[in-house]
Amino acid sequence: MLTLEIRVRPNAKQNRVGGVVGEPPRLVVAVQAPAVDGKANEAVLKVVAKAFDVRPRDISIVHGELARDKRLVITGEEAVLQAQLNELMGILNT
Repeated sequence: MLTLEIRVRPNAKQNRVGGVVGEPPRLVVAVQAPAVDGKANEAVLKVVAKAFDVRPRDISIVHGELARDKRLVITGEEAVLQAQLNELMGILNT
């Protein structure tokens, strides 16, 4: 299990995971869906699931359901998830 802090950018041109914002750093998740009726949250789950190679149902929003800053919990093998996060953050920091 991995806990992840993110900043959501709804109404983006394309869905993507990339960039870091704030202190402590939050991963930026841009989604095309608007922040209406939970559509952005559904899109966030799909985009993050693809980035971490897990199923959307393996991700839960545990804090910030109605906010741009969210805390996600990803269920899976912690070492693998952490390695994927480190790789993603390493790519983002270059």
